[in-house]
Formats: sequence, structure tokens, C-alpha cells
Amino acid sequence: MIPDAAPEVDRSTIAVHPAERVLLAIETSCDETAVAIVRGGTDVLSNVVSSQVELHAQFGGVVPEVASRAHLEMLEVVVNRALADARISPSEIHAVAATHGPGLVGALLVGISAAKALALAWDVPYVGVNHMEGHLFATFLERPNLKPPLIVLLVSGGHTMIVHLKDLGSYRILGSTIDDAAGEAFDKVARYLGLGYPGGPLVDRLAKEGDRSAIRFPRGLLNEGLDFSFSGMKTAVINYVRKHPDAANADLCAGFQEAVVDVLVTKTMRAAKMVNAKGVCLGGGVAANSRLRERFAEEAAAAGVECLVPDRAFCTDNAAMIAAAGHWRLTNDGPTGLDDGAKPNLKL
Repeated sequence: MIPDAAPEVDRSTIAVHPAERVLLAIETSCDETAVAIVRGGTDVLSNVVSSQVELHAQFGGVVPEVASRAHLEMLEVVVNRALADARISPSEIHAVAATHGPGLVGALLVGISAAKALALAWDVPYVGVNHMEGHLFATFLERPNLKPPLIVLLVSGGHTMIVHLKDLGSYRILGSTIDDAAGEAFDKVARYLGLGYPGGPLVDRLAKEGDRSAIRFPRGLLNEGLDFSFSGMKTAVINYVRKHPDAANADLCAGFQEAVVDVLVTKTMRAAKMVNAKGVCLGGGVAANSRLRERFAEEAAAAGVECLVPDRAFCTDNAAMIAAAGHWRLTNDGPTGLDDGAKPNLKL
């Protein structure tokens, strides 16, 4: 059971400097039950993630109803763990944030409802946070003094986009996928090859054993603007296997991964040159891919552009990034109304 805040503390009347504000954040947009406690927007006191991978692996993908039920079962446990790890009592929390979109509507509602309940019980503000903005803020957890303008490549199972971060809170999407997201393509290729779920890490792991020059797959829209297309690249793998059933999975994974990474990095660097960005940042679950991180750093160095890649713990879905974005939103926009609901199709 989550402890109540000390009744004698009325934090609604206490002016807390933003640098000292302690925020508890909840992230339940998909299949990770995550809670973090962060001070001042960047000082991570705890960051707890309960994964549902084993629950969904038997289905080959995330089942929304299963995800929602798992969030319900685990959220109280994860909140208490985050409080314990941070050595913080509820009376020391100044605000509660939660992802309110985009994501699976049922999963979002679990986190939003819990966050609002805690905010009411503890008499503190509630802040709704855009999941994709959270990924943008992940870099600032490790580099709080980072200065825009920046180009950020956000790449995950549901989204692939190049964002011009002109300033905090001011974003322009320069390019996005016109079909599959990169992470979705990784999962589909892994499923076709019988590798299992989740596909991204499995393809990454097997690709290290293969020859990335053995099979050259097409690079969708490589020389055409800043939008992405990965559906044809996925289909190219399927067609190749049909014609060459004896092809080694390691070489297939290495070739496919190289094609995807080549497109992602090339277009990101093109965007950075277009807007004269000071640096390029990587975010989202696919940002944990080892080859993408390697190429990203190499090409940034070659272009003389600063490269900023968050720790893998801050690339995949986590609540620390939600706390960082929530802290900024609370400081600049104020609390979110308790009538604010889930926004499964929320845009950046």
C-alpha cells in the first residue's frame, strides 16, 4: 500500500524553487510499467522499470488488454520501489506526472488514473506529459546544460521522426515515416525469420555474428528528402529469403540492420546540415541499437557535429524522461487539469 503524505504538510502553499522540486513520474504508454523520482528535472533519484516482455513474447507482440492488466497489478509495487530507492517519503513529493499520450489507451488510463489519485491524496499538482517529448528530454538527463538548436532522431516501435529542436518546447518535425516505423520493421523481420519477440534486440544481437556486406538491401527514400519508408525494406528481406532459403539469418539481420541504420543516420545528418544544428541527438527505443549508436557517433564526428546519445536506460520507455519533460512543463505551463484524459494519438 502506498503511504499517505504527512497530513501536517500543506505543499500547495509552499513555494518550491524549480531546482529543488521533486517530481514523481509514471510511464505506462505501452508494455513497461515505469516510475521515477527526479529532482530539479535532471537529478534522477530513482528510475524503476517493470518489463512485460515475457508476458507478450508468447503472442509475438504487445496485447493491449494484457498490458493494461499488468500495469494494474504492478504499478503500486513499482511506485513503492521508486520511493524506497530514492529514500523519499510522499510528503517530499512536489508534483506527480504521467504520460497521457500517445500510446495504448487502456495502458495510458492506468498510469493517468494512478497519477491523479496520488496528486489528490498528496495535495500536489498533476502534469500530463507527451511521451515523445519525454524522449526529447532524455538527453537532458545526462546533459542538463545542453543548448539548442539541435536535431533529434526519435526512433521507436511506433514512431520514426527527425525533429528540429529550436528551443525547449519549440519543435518542428522535418521528416517522419510514411509507413512502418523502424522498430516495427525490426519486429516484423524478426518475426518472419522466427527469431522471437522483441525483434529489435534479437536482430541487433544476431547481426553482430553476420557479415553486413554479404547482402545489400535497398535503402528506402535514401536520397529523397527527410521522410522515411521501411515497409519496402522489410519486404525486400522476405523476397530475398524466398529466393535464397538457405541464407544465414546472421547475414540477413546484418544486411537489413545496416540498410535501416544507413537511412536513419544519412537523413539525420542531412537535416543537421540544413538547419545548421549545434548537435544531433538520438532518442527512442531503437536508439539502444548498437550499430545505430556506432554509426551515429561516427558520422557526427566526420561532420564535425556534437553527438549526444543517452544511456540505454533512458532510450527505452522509462519514467525519468517523463519526469524531465513534466518538470519543464510544470515550470512553464503550470499544472494539467484533472479533467485531462488519455490521448492515444497525441502528436508532438
